[in-house]
Amino acid sequence: MGQAPARLLMVVNVAWFFRSHRLPIAVAAKAAGYEVHVACRAEDLDAVRAIEDAGIILHDVPFTRSGANPARELWTLFALARVYRSVKPALAHHVTIKPVLYGSLLASLLRVPATVNALSGLGHVFSATGFIARARRFVVRGLYKLALNVKNSKVIVQNPDDLRELVGRGIIAASQAELIRGSGVDLAAFHPALEPVSRPVVVLPARMLRDKGIAEFVGAARQVHAAGVAAKFLLAGGLDPENPGHVSQGEIARYTQTGDVQWLGHVEDMPTLIRNASIVCLPSYYAEGVPKALLEAAACGKPIVTTDAAGCREVVRQRWNGLLVPPRDADALARALITLLSDATLRAQYGANSRKLAEQEFGVEAVAQRTLAIYRQLLGA
Repeated sequence: MGQAPARLLMVVNVAWFFRSHRLPIAVAAKAAGYEVHVACRAEDLDAVRAIEDAGIILHDVPFTRSGANPARELWTLFALARVYRSVKPALAHHVTIKPVLYGSLLASLLRVPATVNALSGLGHVFSATGFIARARRFVVRGLYKLALNVKNSKVIVQNPDDLRELVGRGIIAASQAELIRGSGVDLAAFHPALEPVSRPVVVLPARMLRDKGIAEFVGAARQVHAAGVAAKFLLAGGLDPENPGHVSQGEIARYTQTGDVQWLGHVEDMPTLIRNASIVCLPSYYAEGVPKALLEAAACGKPIVTTDAAGCREVVRQRWNGLLVPPRDADALARALITLLSDATLRAQYGANSRKLAEQEFGVEAVAQRTLAIYRQLLGA
């Protein structure tokens, strides 16, 4: 009889995030011979179907993305512990803050042989300002130091800023760290197309969070229109009321009442949306990993305007495939957008360079293979 396949347990907060950011890695692991399980909150039925259709075994765990209710958090921890005891993974791969913290604790207690912790950016707690935010960061850094120092483990970070934060503060050892820039993009699904010949379209594709620069985008759109520059500005992303920095439905109504921007809500067909854009704009000051929306924009051959901030700057080479502006600066954002909206030739040049960058550095297959190499290294150890 042949040896049973190694069991891989991936732990992510919600099914839609797993589908959009980690499913290709799970599929590659299954093709490489692993028995792949995922533990996540399984309320998005379309995402659940996509995961199960790929041959991944799904376990519903009631993750919340806030931690305000201790009883619910304890229940989540117990539910996740049941999954670990049932699956008995050879390797556990945790993604985002809460799965990393809870999963690492359980992996250590239950003696999981190998652990990968992947941080898709450091999140709202590291981008928020004020005394309470600083206190939370102090606590989270301490929790990370406990959680990430698990025997036979690796920590995947997506940008050099996060790497410096974690290693420089002694949260992890440099030997533990692996830098993989983003979750990759499907270069076949996200491919270039000619820019529409009608009025230029500027798209901000992101969840409706303040830290994604929603207010700055709206302010810049008003300045662009006041300057007499014709363009359509679209907000493309759903509400996220569980996030402390969420933009409410009422705020969206106020942003759109003048007609300077339109809100599309959640968009399922992202390739078509981005291909029909003239510029992709993400004025984020969220503690990003590498924003998947910017990878998709690059793959579609679009010029990009984003902030000179952690994660975002990984996808833009200044004045080569886009423009970097200071965070929280609607005036600078408006000037950058006017520069590109006024020059179709420059947009085409930047867009072609974006596609080159995506092909060279951000293909999803390369990300999956680098992740599988980490699995092999840990299981070999």
